[in-house]
Amino acid sequence: MDAIRVSKVEKVSCTKNGNTLVGTVHLTAHHLIFRYDDEQEKEMWVPYPLISLVTRMPQTLQGQCPLTFHSRTFETFSLAFNKESDASDVFDSVKELTVATSVQQLYAFFYSPNPPLPTNNGWSVFSPRDEFGRMGVGSRTKAWRFTDINKDYAFSPTYPSRLVIPTRISDTTLQYASKYRSKSRIPALSYLHWANYGTITRCSQPMVGITQNRSVQDEKLIEAIFQTHHAPDSRVSAGPVYGATSTNLIIDARPTINAVGNAAKGAGTENMDHYKDSKKVYLGVDNIHVMRESLAKVVDALREADVLLASINNDLSEQISGLAVLDRQALRRSGWLRHLQSLLEGTVLIVRNIHVNSSHVLIHCSDGWDRTSQLSALAQLCLDPFYRTIRGFQILVEKDWVSFGHRFMDRCGHLSSDKFFVSPAEAGGGGGAEAAQAFLASVQNRFASQHHLKETSPVFHQFLECVRQIQRQFPDRFEFNERFLHQLYHHLYSCQFGTFLFNCERERRVGEAGPPPCDRSVSVWDFFNSPAEMEQNLNPTYAPELDDPTSRASGADMGVLFPNPKDVRFWNELYGCTDEEMNGRVQPPQVLLESEAVPSQEDEPVSPPMVPLPPSPARTPTALPDSSSNLASSSEPTPRSRSPAATPSRPDSFRPISSTSAFSLRGLTSSTPPSPSPSPVSPSKNGVRTPTTDFGSGVKSVWGKLSSNASAAFSAVQEAYVGAAKDLRGPIGEGEMQSRTAELSGRDTLRAWGQEPAAEAHATSSSQSENPWSVDSSSSVSASSSSLFENPWGAPPRPDSRLLSTAPATPSKPRPEPARHHTLPVDPTIALPSNNRTSGLEGGLAGMTLESEVRRTPVAAPEVQPPPAPSKPTASNDIDPLGVGFS
Repeated sequence: MDAIRVSKVEKVSCTKNGNTLVGTVHLTAHHLIFRYDDEQEKEMWVPYPLISLVTRMPQTLQGQCPLTFHSRTFETFSLAFNKESDASDVFDSVKELTVATSVQQLYAFFYSPNPPLPTNNGWSVFSPRDEFGRMGVGSRTKAWRFTDINKDYAFSPTYPSRLVIPTRISDTTLQYASKYRSKSRIPALSYLHWANYGTITRCSQPMVGITQNRSVQDEKLIEAIFQTHHAPDSRVSAGPVYGATSTNLIIDARPTINAVGNAAKGAGTENMDHYKDSKKVYLGVDNIHVMRESLAKVVDALREADVLLASINNDLSEQISGLAVLDRQALRRSGWLRHLQSLLEGTVLIVRNIHVNSSHVLIHCSDGWDRTSQLSALAQLCLDPFYRTIRGFQILVEKDWVSFGHRFMDRCGHLSSDKFFVSPAEAGGGGGAEAAQAFLASVQNRFASQHHLKETSPVFHQFLECVRQIQRQFPDRFEFNERFLHQLYHHLYSCQFGTFLFNCERERRVGEAGPPPCDRSVSVWDFFNSPAEMEQNLNPTYAPELDDPTSRASGADMGVLFPNPKDVRFWNELYGCTDEEMNGRVQPPQVLLESEAVPSQEDEPVSPPMVPLPPSPARTPTALPDSSSNLASSSEPTPRSRSPAATPSRPDSFRPISSTSAFSLRGLTSSTPPSPSPSPVSPSKNGVRTPTTDFGSGVKSVWGKLSSNASAAFSAVQEAYVGAAKDLRGPIGEGEMQSRTAELSGRDTLRAWGQEPAAEAHATSSSQSENPWSVDSSSSVSASSSSLFENPWGAPPRPDSRLLSTAPATPSKPRPEPARHHTLPVDPTIALPSNNRTSGLEGGLAGMTLESEVRRTPVAAPEVQPPPAPSKPTASNDIDPLGVGFS
């Protein structure tokens, strides 16, 4: 081909997963192949559609010209050429071969398996009549029928040729109802439950508009769907359903504001005043643009870890073998797990309404081919054990994704774009005019390809991740294993097969000029049904007997699964990382602290706990090679995953690497006060102070990268100490200072609510402590250590004769014995109930105010005979510390 400027380049250094090996680069019409000089290493074949980003880097100090490749399978590798001309030729060749102008240029139309695959019926795996007949359409119930109204795809170009609709609805009614639904995607049957007559139907949004349009035909169609429990010629129930509550649901997968806002475009959501016997639910699943940006943040975190790992290997080539440098906080901030959780929550709602309530569910989003396919397929996967077999899963994907018109071509971006090939501006040469022209051309290329990129989104990828979540929660209920899903994701973007190349069934079944694409390409199911693949994709722990609907054993669920939406974790095998790297180390719940929540359970970042932490010692580079630090093996060249035993996960910001590590923030016994952090800090959006140190645009410093989160936490704690110290410097008494520092006292200092005061003899030194954080153990349990720690709602303490006197306006000279109360003026505006019972506060709050003191307030109080006044002023330790008086 003319696009290949150079087909072979020798003596090229390939760096992947921190390992650098020498080999030869081969460029073919559809693959980039790297053959290692070491014959023991397996060749690396990269289909061009799998390439997501290529960056041409400047020449290194060693005179090499590197190219960095990022793939859609989340792998990164670099090729370093000895000649700049070779790097330029390979860059331009890969660019022209990757950016296709037509789907006919993709690999699927040139792929011919050698030897031929044993099966060639992959395009006929799904038969609408067979599959809906298996559900019971036409046999178990007569309330549904097939229609050929779309046999030539003129009724709805994006819908399948054969639809299943209620028997009571004629094709003429469908013609009128189609005008009320976006893209004429009317409500059609997708699933009929085996245990009852509950159904899943799907459609697109109604064309309500700002004028609140309505369609009587659409209302009759949905009413007939919600009445398919009954025979079409009578209102008698087709079968008894015990304990079921009819809750027919219209599920709008969009956020409420998005659904209502679409009315300005002429669309919108249903007005439930016109749809009887049903309710509407908004699931709040975000649109394709939010999903694309969320995954992009995950990819950025992975690429940043790869760059940092490469820089570490360059700086410390022989000192360490590998590091787990993936930033899990950045992964959590991406929101990816939160999106998976919202999909699983909607799935559980649908499953419960169909299986438990024996009711119907109508699902739609905007056009009914993204979020609708996700929710419909996931719900069927949980409801029907057949779809958890290998053949059943293939039929599910063909029915709800391929046949019902998911836009694989647009969402996957198979044609790629020039924007994904980044080359530095040519230095010198033609001067300013040529540089300005080159810059203008690059800007034009970016804008020209922007429209194509706006339609890309990881919708089917997200579905596979949700399937993996359910599979992980129920490992014995799936016939296929994790490898099956991983291979399916790989061939989603490899463009080797024709199954995932088009946007609708019509584009696959109808040829524009010549044979249809289904006859010119191989189905991906032929590949998966080959004996070699089938053997590797079987789940050895699969137990189909658990799905017996007649089982009455303990824990039997009739084959219906209810996944836990809160239990979501990153699919680490897909991203080429270990589980610890992406999801964190799972700790036993009995030792798990509140501030150490498992990161996989929470998608959003957690604010650091603002409590005093022990000081951190000086950071030294010598702590990195510690056995419990972030060391990982990178000896395996092809996959990026590392064994968990050799690759401890990079800890969270507040989780120690080891008890002796220099980066640990906990578990230290040093009592030295913390010193201010040398690096400047600045507040961020979440209230966490982050360092502003610039580590340069070149090679990042590993020390700054690994200690950034620790520095942020340490600085926040230091600020807490400084703020507390400022408060303590004010002209206040010791009692108030002690009350302010009560939250910072040790556990042995704080008395439980209602605890009786200790003996007077143990309270001799509590008021003489100079350090508010250093509390004497002998005074911790004393009665005079603090007057604010006793339960005010507990039983009153034993009356004391000294507490029956009022406090004078001016305190007298204190007695030499330890002070029990502190000098503060009495506030005359505070009125308290007039009784002689002492309050629950000990020492300074020993009792309530006298009637004579209460009368000084504007609040009236009943007449009570006051106790006899003392003959002489009380000492300073009897002064009311809070100005509320005594009883």
